Amino acid sequence: MKKILIIGAGFLQSFVIRKAKELGYYTITVDKNPNSIGFQYADEYGIVDIIDQDACLEYAKSKNIDGVMTAATDYGVLSAAYVAQQMNLPGLEYEVAKIIKNKFMVRRTLSENGIDDISQYYEVSNISDLEEIGNGIHFPVMVKPCDGSGSKSVKRVNSLNSLKFACEEAIKTSLMNKALIEDFIEGKEYGVESFVYDGQVHVLGVMGKYMTNPPDYAELGHYMPIQLAIEKKVKEVAQNAIKALKINFGAVNMDVLVTNDKRICIVDIGARMGGNLIGSHIIPLGTGIDYLGNLIRASVGDSVDLKPINSKANVVTRLLALKPGKIKKLPDFREISNRYQVNIYHYLKEGSTIREYHNNLDGCGYIVAVSDDIKDAERRAEESKKLIDTSIIREET
Repeated sequence: MKKILIIGAGFLQSFVIRKAKELGYYTITVDKNPNSIGFQYADEYGIVDIIDQDACLEYAKSKNIDGVMTAATDYGVLSAAYVAQQMNLPGLEYEVAKIIKNKFMVRRTLSENGIDDISQYYEVSNISDLEEIGNGIHFPVMVKPCDGSGSKSVKRVNSLNSLKFACEEAIKTSLMNKALIEDFIEGKEYGVESFVYDGQVHVLGVMGKYMTNPPDYAELGHYMPIQLAIEKKVKEVAQNAIKALKINFGAVNMDVLVTNDKRICIVDIGARMGGNLIGSHIIPLGTGIDYLGNLIRASVGDSVDLKPINSKANVVTRLLALKPGKIKKLPDFREISNRYQVNIYHYLKEGSTIREYHNNLDGCGYIVAVSDDIKDAERRAEESKKLIDTSIIREET
């Protein structure tokens, strides 16, 4: 039985851990949170900080693993690549992983290779840097942590006066203490999920997104299939970006904007499976491809099979972005699931506090609706989400 190490054991990684077990691999996972939900599904687990590369390597060597991977989190990408390189296992090249983890370096690489239409970008590590570049910036711009995830501390900025505060927040959020300033692009956002294997880039699917209103620009859900005339061009841009960045192995999650005049601009790239149920549910349901299974098999050196294993479906997801407050009583999720014929995945508990929704990390779970008709799936997902929200009894403040 081959051993696989999954770096990260949170809610979204728990789907990967369960899938690896289902496929018959001896499944080991690490996370610094001793209460990580994924621990209960693994054969073994270790309490290790997933951003501590040497600690992850030491643990991996002690378990004599056959493969390593991370999923749905940017924080495990460097450690997974480092372990793979040091143990001569299949994986993303470590030097490439370091570039992908730095959004400024990604932006510079894309610009130098003429991949998309972003024209201005700056890296800021100190607010004093703005004195030198501030007068040359054309507003509006987007400010984000150079190594951020989940839309945290991502802000549109319309003036020099607001830029200082946005950069301070992004630098504080960033582990490398750096912020990226780049063009703000008006357009419709899509997600692109790809899989690199044996030198080939396979674009598995393009997903539509439901987004919050400005200034947060956070995901509220996804849908497949999309009705986009230039879907083929979107896939070509994604392939070109992956090749320019020299991504040699594994999952690639990408966010792109399509403007009214059909320009395609890349918002973000992660060298890992997408979060928000993209890899575990949306791609398999929307394309019929066993995405998770292929990622796991590739990570331990086993062969992959990208042929669909079932028919494609119309799939819609909703994040549980709920009204804030402390939970007194939860609704009957099974009854809501049966009424609307949806699947509900959540981590709500009585006594816990729901935060106001500003980014993905403020979400409380997901709803998945599948239908022969995309509008019907949208209706059922939205109505069930609203019922959950109104049915939660919150403590009076």
